[in-house]
Amino acid sequence: MKRFRLAALLAAAAVALLPTTARADTAYPDPRPITGQEIIHDPTVSHLKSGPYVAYSTGGIIGARLSDDGTQWDDAGNAFAEPPSWWYEYNDTGDPWAPDLSYRAGRYWLYYAVSSWGTNHSAIGVATSPSGLPGTWTDQGKVFTSETSDTWNAIDPALIQADGKLWMAFGSYWTGIRMVELDPKTGKAVTGATVHHLATRPDAPYAVEGPYIVKHGRYYYLFASYDACCSGVNSTYKIKVGRSTSVTGPYVDSTGAALLEGGGDLVLEGHGRYVGTGGQSVFQDKGADWLAYHYYDAEDDGTPKLGLNKLSWQKNGWPVVR
Repeated sequence: MKRFRLAALLAAAAVALLPTTARADTAYPDPRPITGQEIIHDPTVSHLKSGPYVAYSTGGIIGARLSDDGTQWDDAGNAFAEPPSWWYEYNDTGDPWAPDLSYRAGRYWLYYAVSSWGTNHSAIGVATSPSGLPGTWTDQGKVFTSETSDTWNAIDPALIQADGKLWMAFGSYWTGIRMVELDPKTGKAVTGATVHHLATRPDAPYAVEGPYIVKHGRYYYLFASYDACCSGVNSTYKIKVGRSTSVTGPYVDSTGAALLEGGGDLVLEGHGRYVGTGGQSVFQDKGADWLAYHYYDAEDDGTPKLGLNKLSWQKNGWPVVR
């Protein structure tokens, strides 16, 4: 699940490093070289209308990075100066996770989750901004929640517009990936929203989370992170994908296996120093699609860093990282 404490992560990495001779899998490309502030977890990236690139992430009060060129990244503080008071209903530290940034109706929308490790007493919230820059956000409160009596977990939000409606995919463990319809005016779940089921694993603990959906051609592509994050070089995160002609599914992989039955094509997994690739999102820049994610650097004590790869589309319609 997308929850991260840097101190705990580094402590775990210090006692359990991968061998320095880790084999590089040439089937997967390395991330684009970047400079500056590379440390990040669960990135959501956008090229703002005002010019710079911004990346928001788990850590801090939604940590922010800015870049003029997409290569040199600088620390830009946090989205918020202090946590909204209602966050403390879901954890003692007011610690938000896994943001999702989008632009709609003349303003930027920043969705995020608040919860505690190991529980689905969770909430997804939203804030709005005219510019998308850190320090300009106004919190709008809860979007959707889950309780321990539910069979889903309201974290890891990701927005998509489809067929004239606004949708939010979400989910982590607790039977996997779900989706609800949102009211486009408020950005919050419609009253009595149906909770659609998009992807899961056949066995507990149903280790799939962090959905992100992209429309390409006539298909919707559901990207998700599988297996375990947040353990430094012991992380086993990997990114898989399935597709559907309907945003609410059913999603299948290239062999026809249903994502509701554990299917999914591998898009990116750990290779060489780049361990535990996941926490992904997709953004468009200059007509190209880019995959943003974090990895744990096996040559830097398992520190989580920003990965960026161009996302290309094969003739058969399936995505591949470059």
